[in-house]
Amino acid sequence: MEARAKPTTLSFRVYVAPEEKTQILNAAADCRLSMSAYCRTLALGGTPPSKPDLELLDRILKAVADLNRLGGLMKMLLTNEERLQDMGRDMATTTIDGILVDIRFVAAKLQKVADALNGIPIVDVGEDEPEE
Repeated sequence: MEARAKPTTLSFRVYVAPEEKTQILNAAADCRLSMSAYCRTLALGGTPPSKPDLELLDRILKAVADLNRLGGLMKMLLTNEERLQDMGRDMATTTIDGILVDIRFVAAKLQKVADALNGIPIVDVGEDEPEE
């Protein structure tokens, strides 16, 4: 087995006007990249992530967090025998059904965002609560 050489980091200067440096720094920040990563990506023919893509990613991550919270609530409810007995069967069923409605709503939001990432125009995923 060959030993892999440790990557070497080299640097070089690029001369730009002060306003160009500001533009590059702002463009890199919009893509959430360092100036080096941004310039390297462009120089090597890549495309840095666009601001809308990153905003969609944030929306996906928030929706996933919502699903995780709802799943945690469901698990807490279903594993607490005493709470289930106190609630009664009808109330427990109603509560579980409500949680499932919320999960389906968030899943639909995720699907819309995923469609947008695949180039399908996004109408609006909104922040409205699900209709019951």
